[in-house]
Amino acid sequence: MTSETVARRRERGATVIELALLMPVILAVSLLVVQVTLWFHGRQVAEAAAREGARVARSSSDGGWEADAVDKARAIAAAVGPKLLSDLRVSVAEREGDERWVTVTGNAVQVIPLLPDLTFTITAHSGGPVECFRPDDGSNSCEAGGTP
Repeated sequence: MTSETVARRRERGATVIELALLMPVILAVSLLVVQVTLWFHGRQVAEAAAREGARVARSSSDGGWEADAVDKARAIAAAVGPKLLSDLRVSVAEREGDERWVTVTGNAVQVIPLLPDLTFTITAHSGGPVECFRPDDGSNSCEAGGTP
């Protein structure tokens, strides 16, 4: 027998062992890529929901803007990514009387089954000043049609 034949016999099955050792690493990296992608998409959904909820809150002149903003944010999250965010929470706030903010919080879908306690929490904020007509008399208050 030649030395080349002996070397091939010693390496017989080496590819299977290498694949068996590398497969868990390849699978873990693949799951991690999918998890990061789902987190990123869930973040986009939360930002869209917060932005639309804030748009409704800022443009509303009546007293029921809180419920309208929460409903709009939940509707957008359900329409854009109905299963991407679990435990969806929407909160609204009014700051300094003329700014309204919406915060959307939820957990991204989890695809890594070995880590059940690991949660990927996503939080998005959006808001700004209330949209109303302010006269040019220096009073800095809204006209009767808007809210301060």
